[in-house]
Amino acid sequence: MGAAIIDGKAFAARVRARVAEGVAGLAGRGIVPGLAVVLVGEDPASQVYVRSKGRQTVEVGMRSFEHRLPADTGEAALLDLIAQLNADPAVNGILVQLPLPGHLNSDLVINAIDPAKDVDGFHISNVGLLSTGQKAMVPCTPLGCLMMLRDHLGSLSGLEAVVLGRSNIVGKPMVQLLLGDSCTVTVAHSRTRDLPDVCRRADILVAAVGRPQMVPGDWIKPGATVIDVGINRVAHEGGTRLVGDVDFDSAAAVAGAITPVPGGVGPMTIACLLANTLTATCRAHGLPEPEGLTA
Repeated sequence: MGAAIIDGKAFAARVRARVAEGVAGLAGRGIVPGLAVVLVGEDPASQVYVRSKGRQTVEVGMRSFEHRLPADTGEAALLDLIAQLNADPAVNGILVQLPLPGHLNSDLVINAIDPAKDVDGFHISNVGLLSTGQKAMVPCTPLGCLMMLRDHLGSLSGLEAVVLGRSNIVGKPMVQLLLGDSCTVTVAHSRTRDLPDVCRRADILVAAVGRPQMVPGDWIKPGATVIDVGINRVAHEGGTRLVGDVDFDSAAAVAGAITPVPGGVGPMTIACLLANTLTATCRAHGLPEPEGLTA
């Protein structure tokens, strides 16, 4: 019997519906959440992503503010725009689309965002709050992974989790979230000794390394839950196709549940961005946070 498929597309639709309900509730108080997205340059993938964010923001009843700047925009001009957005009460969430052009200091730019409006969860203050178990804005992709794990498994307490990858965007915050749910967590990476054996210990395996189909089925503990964060484009029959960091076919024959690529973790990222914007709005107005949409 094959693994259960964790349908991220359907789950993301449910998250957006709950966000829309929360936004409608705020409207009765005269509050409309606003999300500002800043795009510097003309990276094609970023443009597609920003358009999708803008469309989904409006669909849940929020205001969408898009700022598209030329690729040669100077650091001072970008920081000035961020300062304006920080001060604008109509803007509850600010996202600067990455990657930025090479002449811009990404860390400096991200840390210029008001931490309370940092709906990507990348500001150093939010990183520190999350790592010490305090209330923080949580990065969207790890938050989406956690939501799907809780939905599928219920309590995560006592489960052994392996996070394959140590990036600041996914791997490290994922570790903190799993620790917060009382998992026993191992961080594995390219220098890990006996990597297959480490992965085989996992009741929960989160793969986020950016290497196509790196994890075969024989690295997976029978019955484990596999969250595949990877999105890799590979050659296929004269064109290309998307694959994850896990070899889906061999893994699905062993795992208890698995996210597909595409249609797994990916759709949850924007859904959690909207959830974070709703959460930031509620916090700004001293209102209860939406249930089930935070860590």
